[in-house]
Amino acid sequence: MKHIAFPYIALPLLLLILVACGQHQVAVPDDFQEVPNQANMYPDYRDVVIPPNIAPLNFMLKDSALTEVVARLKGGDEEFLAGGGKDGKVMMDTTQWRSLLQASRGGDVSVDLYAKVAGAWKHYPTYTFAVAEDDIDAFLSYRLIEPGYELYRQLGLYQRNLTNWQVHAIYENNRGYDDVDNHCINCHNYRNYGTDDMLFHVRAGHAGTIVIHKDQARKVQIKDSTIITSGVYPSWHPTERLVAFSTNRTGQTFHIFHREKVEVLDEASDLLLYDADRNEVSHILRSRGQLETFPCWSPDGRKLYYCSVDLTRDIDVNVSDSLLSLQIISRNDSLYYDLLSLSFDPATHHFGEPQLEIDAASRHRSISVPRVSPDGRYILYTEGDYGQFHIWHASSDLWVKDLERDTCYALTDANSFDSDSYHSWSSNGRWIVFSSRRMDSNYTRPFITYFDREGKAHKPFVLPQEDPEQNILLLKSYNVPELTRDAVQITPEQLCRVIYDSEGEKATYIPAK
Repeated sequence: MKHIAFPYIALPLLLLILVACGQHQVAVPDDFQEVPNQANMYPDYRDVVIPPNIAPLNFMLKDSALTEVVARLKGGDEEFLAGGGKDGKVMMDTTQWRSLLQASRGGDVSVDLYAKVAGAWKHYPTYTFAVAEDDIDAFLSYRLIEPGYELYRQLGLYQRNLTNWQVHAIYENNRGYDDVDNHCINCHNYRNYGTDDMLFHVRAGHAGTIVIHKDQARKVQIKDSTIITSGVYPSWHPTERLVAFSTNRTGQTFHIFHREKVEVLDEASDLLLYDADRNEVSHILRSRGQLETFPCWSPDGRKLYYCSVDLTRDIDVNVSDSLLSLQIISRNDSLYYDLLSLSFDPATHHFGEPQLEIDAASRHRSISVPRVSPDGRYILYTEGDYGQFHIWHASSDLWVKDLERDTCYALTDANSFDSDSYHSWSSNGRWIVFSSRRMDSNYTRPFITYFDREGKAHKPFVLPQEDPEQNILLLKSYNVPELTRDAVQITPEQLCRVIYDSEGEKATYIPAK
């Protein structure tokens, strides 16, 4: 074995550097000039409402001429200083940050920024952010994916601890393209904000649905000659080990002259019910004239919401599959999805008749991804100009229906000029995490907004990172943000064995009675 000899001076020199760094003191400058304009700060954390258990809001000042930055944060009876160098990055001590937030719970934190530019100090106008009384669930799951359309490679499911910087890989697929092992992973979903029951899909190579109970996993094939393409968009029943799926034949169309890059649309779709204990699947709704998608249970498990478009309004459905697909594609910008619901009896697994909840089509608007608040009062959804894959639509905004008052309204303070799409509630109903392209119109990033007891969403903030530049430098989209109270229990190695070594058990199809 070859040994490499390091100079004996290396360790003492390293210790000297660390000691010198540790002795550096950040201080508010004695002499400075007041400037009227706010600092060019990234990310913008001014005037937001944050959870009292969130990781530090590290940020940077964008000014190539600065050489030093000092931030003074004050809240309650706590105060601390944080500093940065010529890169403008302010990285906060996590212990001091936690003490500050606990002292400021239910109140405000003020921030004074000082920057040394061309040898002189500037003081920018003081800004504040509020600290809510309500915690956010500690874990956020998401998929990281490149914004491409052809290959399933270098993507994974991850879970971030929102109280610190720890990121855990739930599962990662193949690092390069491979004709045999190439596969996609998507649609991770949890039951009732916990990780005892979860699932995700594997597509292309090693295909199947991975159903997980605590630290055990199995691959299931949800297929039948009557099922369009297996299960797609899932929703776990809150009290039973049941999953509602849509089953979709999905295609992509690419535009030459259009403000949107690509349109993802369904050429056919139905709703399924899967029993995870019995490994049985049956149809909830099956029709040629309607497209049903994005099922979502109410918190009591006695109602299933979903989105649907009635093709028979202006399309002849009594034609071949290929001609029907062509009609749908040619009318992609006039497909308007309404929100409907079905009553459900958990004891008998019986569904009632469809009920219209929100008529969006009459307004030439379209609804996707309904999610009901934990208290059952609000339905959160996205509304856009047309279609159901709103992650690609700049018109997509967050809306809610207040079931108590029977009113619908946009979450104006949370929405942006670009796509604001996939979303999830925290288990206490006070926080919403959603995907947004507001930063550059290309990459989705997770934003967090406080939803107060009056039903108002506040100014959102991007997911904090230890290095505030990460959201610029990471060339991946955050996809399907889901909050949970606890961490995923199974390991990536266990999932890898299930995915690669098992063909999967075929679910038994139970015909509708």
